[in-house]
Amino acid sequence: MSQWSSAKAKRVLAALLRIGWSIKRESSSHKILSRAGWADVVFAFHDKEEIGPKMLARIAKNTGLKPEDL
Repeated sequence: MSQWSSAKAKRVLAALLRIGWSIKRESSSHKILSRAGWADVVFAFHDKEEIGPKMLARIAKNTGLKPEDL
């Protein structure tokens, strides 16, 4: 079983901003996030969209996000 549960995109984005990511560029629902020492990440979700465990795990792998950050 995954250590991740579903979460709203708005909550995930807020957690990413708390751990040091910043919005570099934004176009509609696509946000380019940047953080020193990491490759830029595209966050392409609407605020009210539910992100499932598999996608959260993939986001975590690329951003350093942990379940306790949510």
